[in-house]
Amino acid sequence: MHATGAAAPHRRSQTHRRAQRSAALSLLLFLLWSHGALGQQKPNIILILSDDVGAETLGIYGGESYRTPELDALARDGVRFAHGHAQPLCTPSRVKLMTGQYNFRNYRHFGHLDPTQTTFAHVLKSAGYRTSVVGKWQLYSNPFETLQGSTPTTAGFDDFLVWQLTPQERGSRYWQPVLNDNGELRRLPATRFGPDILNERVVALIRDHGPQPFFIYYSMVLAHAPWVTTPDMRDDSASDQARFAAMVAYMDKLVGNVRRAVEAQGIENNTLVLFIGDNGTDRDITSLRRGREVRGAKGRTINAGTQVPFMAWGPGLVQAGRVSNSLVNLNDVFPTLAELAGAPLPSGYPQDGTSLVPVLHGASELAREDLFIHYEPRWPTARPARYAFDRRWKLYEQGGFFDMQQDPLEQTPLLPGALGPEARAAYERLNARLQQMPGELQSSHRWLPRQFYYALGAALLVLFLTVILLRRRARRLRP
Repeated sequence: MHATGAAAPHRRSQTHRRAQRSAALSLLLFLLWSHGALGQQKPNIILILSDDVGAETLGIYGGESYRTPELDALARDGVRFAHGHAQPLCTPSRVKLMTGQYNFRNYRHFGHLDPTQTTFAHVLKSAGYRTSVVGKWQLYSNPFETLQGSTPTTAGFDDFLVWQLTPQERGSRYWQPVLNDNGELRRLPATRFGPDILNERVVALIRDHGPQPFFIYYSMVLAHAPWVTTPDMRDDSASDQARFAAMVAYMDKLVGNVRRAVEAQGIENNTLVLFIGDNGTDRDITSLRRGREVRGAKGRTINAGTQVPFMAWGPGLVQAGRVSNSLVNLNDVFPTLAELAGAPLPSGYPQDGTSLVPVLHGASELAREDLFIHYEPRWPTARPARYAFDRRWKLYEQGGFFDMQQDPLEQTPLLPGALGPEARAAYERLNARLQQMPGELQSSHRWLPRQFYYALGAALLVLFLTVILLRRRARRLRP
């Protein structure tokens, strides 16, 4: 009995030591994994940005007008954000997306990205990524101003194949495209479709990837006007609406090519694919969503102008089959990519965005009650505004409080003195959000280029001189 009693503490001691060794080994393995010592690579990242494609165009978002089986499957197999928002217009969205900051901080001109800004490509490149951009650029200058903005190289990309690097290189983005391939201007024959060439480059980058993690910013040119036929629909007599439907279907097909390329390389468990829209659908297009007609609202601040597809796929990186109700916007992409890459945010980053990694992993939703948009596009067709909103209510800084569910076109502002309890609470919360946001609009009126004012001044001068001459002539002709 004595020997047995003496052995028990010994066994307990051995068990304790084994537990300590096991805990120490687990900690060591975690540290090695977190530093990549076990060959765990940083995830590859493919960010796909569609052009002028609102949420109502995709079947997974309730769209009934177009065929989008590839994107619907991507969302079902990944995480879909039910409330994803962009800026109402393309360049404000792209600057916001690439820098993670509200427009009042760093947006100065349409078609322009300040070359001193730190982009997500800079951050990922510093974290060891091979960075590429394929597709629409349009961040150097615009037709109305003489500017020197960003090139893909100054924005942090190692290689590029882009349409419209500068306004002078604009050309066609569709049939017979003009593309800049790492500084070489390529003019393709009339039989080539620009989206195909861009998609082939993305697939090649995936296929030919090396041991270095890669980041591909696939800035699609579809489905922006002009409305054209596609290789799958060559009916030149088709209406604009029918051509747009064909363009959406072709965009969907190209996204499917990207997914299959990732799967063919066997890297899907360590690759994240994000698909997002840059703003609402063109105003010429009307779509059906859950039985209701939705006219495109690109450029406008109503919900149809900002609600876009926003989804993520990656079997080893996201919780599949999840629909997130978090309110998210383009600011959030920048910190999300940084966290995925294990890269620190730039010094002085104003925390305008929040990482979505916990949502992608299924750990939590964002503790965010509303979103804020500062919209000053400096483009003739759009009116500036600052506003805050949640899933139902919207308040403009200049005035105007709306129930977006009952009044999606925002035609009837609600009177602050006649609000019910729910509306009153929302009004006060959104007003507090607006009050705490820095920045201000430089003008509440539409932006017009200097040439307009020069032309208007010249016209008024001509009119003034003409009136004087006519009066003098009239006096001479008097009897």
